Amino acid sequence: MNGTSLTTICLALLLSCACGAKPNGSKNKKPKQVVPAIECDVRAGKINLPEFIVKCPAHCKETKQQVYGTGVFASISSICNAAIHSGIITNMGGKVIVRKMAGQNIYKGSNSNGVRSLSLPKWRESFVVSVGKPKKGVIYPSTLDYVPSRPTYVKTTGQKEAKPPAATTVLPMTTTPEPTTTTTPEPTTTTPAPTTTTTTPPPPPTTTKARAAVHKVRDAGNSHPYLASVAAASSRKAQSGQGKGFSQVFRGVAYPNRYPQRASAGLRRPEAGSAIRRPPSSPVGPALNRVQPAPPERTPTMSQSNPGFNVREQEPVPRAPEPVSQGDPNCKVDLAFLMDGSWSIGKRRFKIQKDFLSDVAQAINVGVAGPMMGIIQYGDDPVTELSLKSYSNSREVKLAVDKIVQKGGLSNVGKALTYINRQYFSDANGNRGGAPNVAVVLVDGWPTDKVEEASRLARESGINIFFVTIEGPDESEKANLVETNFVDKAVCRTNGFYSLPVNSWFALRKAVQPLVKRVCDTDRLLCSKTCLNANDIAFVIDGSSSVGTGNFRTVLQFVANVTQEFEISDTDTRVGAVQYTYEQRLEFGFGQYNNKGELLNAIKRINYWSGGTSTGAAITFAADQLFSKSKPNKRKIMIVITDGRSYDDVRVPALAVQSQGVIAYSIGIAWAAQDELEYIATDPDKEHSFFVDEFDNLYKFVPKIIQNICQEFNSQPRN
Repeated sequence: MNGTSLTTICLALLLSCACGAKPNGSKNKKPKQVVPAIECDVRAGKINLPEFIVKCPAHCKETKQQVYGTGVFASISSICNAAIHSGIITNMGGKVIVRKMAGQNIYKGSNSNGVRSLSLPKWRESFVVSVGKPKKGVIYPSTLDYVPSRPTYVKTTGQKEAKPPAATTVLPMTTTPEPTTTTTPEPTTTTPAPTTTTTTPPPPPTTTKARAAVHKVRDAGNSHPYLASVAAASSRKAQSGQGKGFSQVFRGVAYPNRYPQRASAGLRRPEAGSAIRRPPSSPVGPALNRVQPAPPERTPTMSQSNPGFNVREQEPVPRAPEPVSQGDPNCKVDLAFLMDGSWSIGKRRFKIQKDFLSDVAQAINVGVAGPMMGIIQYGDDPVTELSLKSYSNSREVKLAVDKIVQKGGLSNVGKALTYINRQYFSDANGNRGGAPNVAVVLVDGWPTDKVEEASRLARESGINIFFVTIEGPDESEKANLVETNFVDKAVCRTNGFYSLPVNSWFALRKAVQPLVKRVCDTDRLLCSKTCLNANDIAFVIDGSSSVGTGNFRTVLQFVANVTQEFEISDTDTRVGAVQYTYEQRLEFGFGQYNNKGELLNAIKRINYWSGGTSTGAAITFAADQLFSKSKPNKRKIMIVITDGRSYDDVRVPALAVQSQGVIAYSIGIAWAAQDELEYIATDPDKEHSFFVDEFDNLYKFVPKIIQNICQEFNSQPRN
């Protein structure tokens, strides 16, 4: 009985141990989210990811990094201060999830959680922030892909990356096979023990066709050993010596170690950076040489000796690297071509279109200090073939154009124009900011969707739209149009400069020089001039005794807030300032400060004068000292700020300056006279004259002034 009980107890213990023990590794460990840290000044637009998580440091509020918008922010905003503004984190920092969105037409400023956001009329990209707690199963990137501050001239394909081949080709042996755990090959032969593998290449795979041309391969490291075929005779000799030829092409795919896995497990390629040695018994001969590390920024060339084996050929070591083309500095534009890939065009005319683009690339002399050229192909939907930063010289652009394949579909030009406005002309695609944006639309016949609204938004974003219409509709075909007069509704101006009709595809090449001449005439690219970069703005600031030192600093902050919204340079918006009492003083003139940071510091350094109030004389002084030196292509804007009635007449000076084409705004504070404000302001008064009871409320009018300036600019006639 006791023996039975003891046996029962032992069995129970064994069962409980068996149940409690879990197999090693049966529990799936949750991958840990690594959160990259950023600084307070990092803007969302500088990170090339659609959605990501970051960790903000403490005390970002004190850095006063700019934020634009409320809830939805322009991508030029500081991520961390936008998160504080939204209440996602406190000033002590924390984790934030950022999600990119399309650009908006207006971003409204507000004051929230100690961060003041500014207003912005328009920006191409937006983002929203949320609490930095990823949803279950969601893992965000552990590193951030930053957009370079200038175009990176790394050789890319300019097209969608090709998928790696389904089957790999075993190359002829160039090294003595290394022993493995399963086989021990003889060290003096090139054939390992026959138990598992052989060095004789297997028959060519049947799943992949041989191709003579390949995509260029992106450099991923400092040096990678490549096999190069240097001469046709040597390659043929190598193939005959091996008994088999190469039948597979390596596509332009970024493998982690530059090579796909070999089919034979018993043989290994040499490590990257090591020398590739050929044993004395190798029959390959001179076709396979030891490869030197690639010199930086060299131009890759493709082996032409054997069309069945297209691997990048190394430059000879003594040869100097090819310099990056500087391009034509007299044609510094960011130029995007929208090429028609619809089925209606046919293969022959599509080839003519590609030849035309190659000719344009050659004629404009692509380079980093001149024009940069990109291509979008549109059909049912647009797709980027070449970004603006893909290639830095005309020769490379021409080679890339030759590889573009027709995608087919309809001719949805309107959808393509929306695409370039929202996505293509971005920092990530190489948009340089200081160069005009130009879009040239090539269309066979007519579009299959409407273009008017998409074109308007693109123009208001500063994109100069040209149309090259080949074999456009005749009178009998106009009934088939989705939108009549589509060219005039789309182009930057309707004066004929931006439209280039071509009667026949076979006459398209004759349009190369006329088009190049137009897109390079930057003085006539009027749509590059937006409401934010085409002004001469004069601030006429009341420095009378009634203002006081503290309030004067508040006025200067208002001037800085308005200035902050504009693009400042000698070719963009310029700002000047006059302070007045009974007398007038030029604080700084147009173009004296062509950098926004320097300009804002100059505003901050203006010293309070104190004295009487002669507003009329100050307006005349601004006209003589500032607007007389204004550039012809600038919109002249005067903003008068005063806190009391003027001792002199304002009516005659205001009419005189307005007759010179100056748009006048009046800002009255406290004791300012309403009738004088209306005399100073351009009609209609309600759009150009504002009044506040206290100096501290001046900031409220910043968005309204910017909005009015942009509305007036965008409502100008287009002829």
